[in-house]
Amino acid sequence: MAIVNFSIPDDVKEAFNRTFAKQNKSAIITDLMRKAVEEAKRQKQREEAFRILTARRGKRPTVTDAEIRAVREEGRP
Repeated sequence: MAIVNFSIPDDVKEAFNRTFAKQNKSAIITDLMRKAVEEAKRQKQREEAFRILTARRGKRPTVTDAEIRAVREEGRP
């Protein structure tokens, strides 16, 4: 098990201590850190997906509004 030492603003520390009084603060911090790591991974995945989709945008075929309208109306009574 590792020990982590970092500085936080006093108001955040006081609010945290009030909010989580009588609870295992180490477990709460550990859970928050795990969630932060997972969120960072998801954000990286979203950015990569956006990059891929944006790169492919120029390669996809273009379709005019008239062509889209014609396909939608095709086969309708």
